[in-house]
Amino acid sequence: MTTPALPYSRKEQWGWYMYDWANSAFYTTVVTLFLGPYLTSLAKSAADANGSIFPFGIQIDHRSFWGYVVGISVFTQVIFLPLIGALADFSHRKKFLLAATAYLGSAATLAMFFLQGETYLAGGLLFLISNLALGASIVVYNSFLSDIAAPEDRDAVSSKGFGFGYLGGGLLLALNLGLYSNAEKFGVTEGMAVRISLASAGVWWALFTVPALIRLRNRAPARVNLSGQSVLTVGFTQLFRTLAHLRGFPQTLLFLSAYLLYNDAIQTVISLASQFGNDELKIPLSTLTLAILMVQFVAFFG
Repeated sequence: MTTPALPYSRKEQWGWYMYDWANSAFYTTVVTLFLGPYLTSLAKSAADANGSIFPFGIQIDHRSFWGYVVGISVFTQVIFLPLIGALADFSHRKKFLLAATAYLGSAATLAMFFLQGETYLAGGLLFLISNLALGASIVVYNSFLSDIAAPEDRDAVSSKGFGFGYLGGGLLLALNLGLYSNAEKFGVTEGMAVRISLASAGVWWALFTVPALIRLRNRAPARVNLSGQSVLTVGFTQLFRTLAHLRGFPQTLLFLSAYLLYNDAIQTVISLASQFGNDELKIPLSTLTLAILMVQFVAFFG
């Protein structure tokens, strides 16, 4: 049910914070640390004597596979996320959109537990699904900010959301570090410890999305659909209209271009650091985990 003009609520803000706590585990455990080196090892198992693999008949070095997957995932986000933003503007069921994208992503992440042997292609596909779903859910999540905080409070509320995200992602990463570093004591192989860690991010994401969905409330749409078209059709129309008029707003175009370059560079470092450190620099995964864990808790104070 849509509830118009609800007053701002600290309980609702806490629910909003919890979704950052929920999804940040995907960034730390899956994207930043474990999946890159693990997918590379799966690709290596499937490689020929020259170290080449042939996804869809295309020859590439097995060490390049993770980079290609990350690149494709960014490309799909560029195409689909503006559409999701338009849908969020016109929809009165943003909680449903948040739940659908969050649980699609967490389910794909949980399925990573079954990756072993030479299943690098399946791993790449699961990452594409989970990363696109995460990006879509973040677009919907961000659209709630104007609903839950007054304009003068939005910086503070947003900063707290980021802070809780760093804490949540860091806490699960610390637990996974304990498992990976003591895999032998727990009676599991390092590969199994990695698979459990990947799946744990899906469980964490799904579990802590619940309080967000309980606390957040639907409002009237930010934009009214007067055309009688479906929300999906209106979303496409709004997206194309925005792109068509973008040249009339040079500062906006400059900002978006600068943000793309800035953000893409950061995301590249985040996504590829662990694979580069493990594969090229031969840094043990346990050491990489400690470094990334330190970054998480330093970032919280930032």
